[in-house]
Amino acid sequence: MRVLIAGAGISGLAAARGLVAAGHEVVVLESADAPRLGGGAITLWCNGTAILGDLGVDLEGTGQRLSTLSLRTARGRRVAEIDLELLTTRFGSAPRVIPRGSLISLLAGGLPEGAVRFGAQVEDLEADRDGVRVRTRAGTEYEADLLIGADGVRSRVRTLVLGDGPAATTGAAIWQGLTRAPFDPGPTTTLMIGRQGDFGFMGAGDGLMQWFFELSWSPDDPPHDKPVEMLRRRYADWGPLARRVLDSLSDGDVELFPHTRHRVPRRWGDGRCVLLGDAAHGMPPVGAHGTNQALEDVAALTDCLRAAPDPATVVDAYSARRRRRAALASTVASNMLAVSGPRSLMQSEPLMRLNGTTPPRLATLGFARLLRALSDRI
Repeated sequence: MRVLIAGAGISGLAAARGLVAAGHEVVVLESADAPRLGGGAITLWCNGTAILGDLGVDLEGTGQRLSTLSLRTARGRRVAEIDLELLTTRFGSAPRVIPRGSLISLLAGGLPEGAVRFGAQVEDLEADRDGVRVRTRAGTEYEADLLIGADGVRSRVRTLVLGDGPAATTGAAIWQGLTRAPFDPGPTTTLMIGRQGDFGFMGAGDGLMQWFFELSWSPDDPPHDKPVEMLRRRYADWGPLARRVLDSLSDGDVELFPHTRHRVPRRWGDGRCVLLGDAAHGMPPVGAHGTNQALEDVAALTDCLRAAPDPATVVDAYSARRRRRAALASTVASNMLAVSGPRSLMQSEPLMRLNGTTPPRLATLGFARLLRALSDRI
């Protein structure tokens, strides 16, 4: 089968790996002129690393393997600790933090030479019973049996196929970066929660640390010329860990990414065109489920295509298999934390202290159940 994939991000390249391994002829159309290797680091839970292993991607020695997820108040008091090593034993795959550029390079390294065409932004498409034809902004035309839209929250393919626009902003944003670690976080990913948002950090291998600050945000907000100064002011009364990270930063280290969320559609495509990843279910990064859900899409779509005698019949089976879990992940990511309003009261220091500390075994069991509810793989 001839397959076109729009987007050479993690989901598009992972889909290409799976389909090439299944014997399909794959071309990836990427709008950028070169590989996009920025964007900080990615947290992969047990399902994400398991699926990458199924695709033949060797993660050993890349990034940082995680052993613990620690949840704390804004002042640093521990309220829950999740034993990720126990989940590694249970699910057979270890969670890991990997720089996005490293994962992109690993995925692309397993593709045939010339499989990715850069500077090829999808402009228009036509599909009928015989195939799909794509025209790029540069005027180049491609033909295939199936088109996969993996072109992110501003997906052109989604707009052309479903007729709706890009993902909507949610009222929050993440300020994040990947820099030299000001201290050794070890194999622990730490999330600190307060009324105005949250702060998290984790090692990403090779002396690097991924860190993030999530706050309320509106497209109408004026841009911050000095974001580090703003963050130091907003997080002034947080614990020493937040201050140590902020003291190590300069303005050039910080990138702003508004939270967005897509309506998860009933059908993830039409005819010979399907969607996956952020193009299908863009969600806030809270809980780090977006990339893991995109990899779940890849595994499900590859499996559905294996069973489909005609690619035009795959949309319904693929949509039915993925819609419920992706919608659940989107709901969890959108409601796990509050950055404003009455719900944020539950994240205040006094109330979090009043609720006490969740026993580690109970916290680990709850997180394991969540991962299983969101995955077909584990």
